Amino acid sequence: MIDCVIEQTNLYIDGMPKKERKKYGQFFTSKETAMFMAGLFSIAEGKDTLTVLDAGAGSGILSCALIEVLQKEKKVKKVSLTCYETDKNIRTILQNNLDYVKEKAEIELQYEIKTDNYITSQYLDFNQMIGGNPEPKKYDIVIGNPPYMKIPKDAPEATAMSEVCYGAPNLYFLFASMGLFNLKPDGQMVYIIPRSWTSGAYFKKFREYFLTEGKLEHIHLFVSRNKVFDKEDVLQETIIIKVRKTQIQPLEVEVTSSQTNNDFENITVMKAPYSIVVSGEDKYVYLVTDMDKIKVLETLNKFEHTLPDIGLKMKTGLTVDFRNRDILRDKNEEGAIPLFFSQHIQNGVVKFPINKEHEYVVTEQRGLKQKNKNYLFVKRFTAKEERRRLQCGVYLSRRNPQYDVISTQNKINFIDGLSTELSECMVYGLYVLFNSTIYDSYYRILNGSTQVNSTEINAMPVPDLEIIQEMGRKIIKTHDLSEENCNKIMEEYCG
Repeated sequence: MIDCVIEQTNLYIDGMPKKERKKYGQFFTSKETAMFMAGLFSIAEGKDTLTVLDAGAGSGILSCALIEVLQKEKKVKKVSLTCYETDKNIRTILQNNLDYVKEKAEIELQYEIKTDNYITSQYLDFNQMIGGNPEPKKYDIVIGNPPYMKIPKDAPEATAMSEVCYGAPNLYFLFASMGLFNLKPDGQMVYIIPRSWTSGAYFKKFREYFLTEGKLEHIHLFVSRNKVFDKEDVLQETIIIKVRKTQIQPLEVEVTSSQTNNDFENITVMKAPYSIVVSGEDKYVYLVTDMDKIKVLETLNKFEHTLPDIGLKMKTGLTVDFRNRDILRDKNEEGAIPLFFSQHIQNGVVKFPINKEHEYVVTEQRGLKQKNKNYLFVKRFTAKEERRRLQCGVYLSRRNPQYDVISTQNKINFIDGLSTELSECMVYGLYVLFNSTIYDSYYRILNGSTQVNSTEINAMPVPDLEIIQEMGRKIIKTHDLSEENCNKIMEEYCG
């Protein structure tokens, strides 16, 4: 059955311009991925009837895969399926595919296709508002490949689910939230979604709802980010999650990984402690794939503070250079101040000047200036192939005593004291942390992108102030800023 549905889907993809499909955030699931997702559900003995929801059903690939898997397991005799699909271009194909499956399947299938907006048609129920259904329909199983599409923060879908929105939302996590809402108690949900929700401030409200109402049971990672969707050019890093609607936290999460979307025969499997995978006040999700990564998290999680806890904070550089071209200068002149770029970070220190263009600015704008004092500068962007994600340099104000103020380009971050200035040993101690292998590994587990976000850095565990200062004194004494020396110093405090 699945081969026929895939064939009809491919004909649709070939005949429908990508620009048109992008309007709906459509990316179609491969056969292998769909079968893997369907196989993640565990059906209790004696459960011979299932209610199933497939929101954003597309051509019905996931629904068909689920029917095939259930048919092989020979437990379920009847499935009542609800599909949501608003794209009129594909609804006929969806109906034809479901009719085909209904005819061929050994399981009794009843289905309905809803053309309502999946989010806005249920917002009264979700928010428990007057006019909503006090007993909305709930399902045993929810399966989905939701639309991946950013929407304005005042879009109807975003305002309908303000409880889980912050900043500019994406439809995928609104669908995931509503999917969890649509589950019966102890019901199971399997979704394929980007990993971006696992950390960061934008997704905090979503994580709070999603991981309070439900608990992760399985995470599947794809090693190659561009091999997840057949016939699609998608660079978004994507994961498959299985969530159970329960208040009971499991002891472990099963974590699997595969190279591509059609290589599920050769997956790696491990069990990770739930408290390691989901941790912290912000409920960050740490995507671990081996015991070494678990050890990294366990080691650093022994530190009980964050940067803000000890009076420090990472901030983003102040000057967006391309928006302030009129204030940029290539050479020093009267009234000019340094503008620091990531190129100024060299071998652990910040060098200035280096005779690059636009390394000075002349401005009266207060918001583009910061006091010339000690900082740790950290690059915001690195290339994917670079060995380290965290690349930092010590900036000491005494090396540029002629300036009262400086500026930083917004492609670097800097760590600053919230109320007091950083001593030199404090800056060097921070350098030991962020130039160590273990901190770089921790950040890579936390964030899969090549961007270093200040929100996530500020949430990472760090030692107390006195220990960081001790680390700084040790590296100053050795005059060795290498990663190996930072690791050696770190080991003294991570035992």
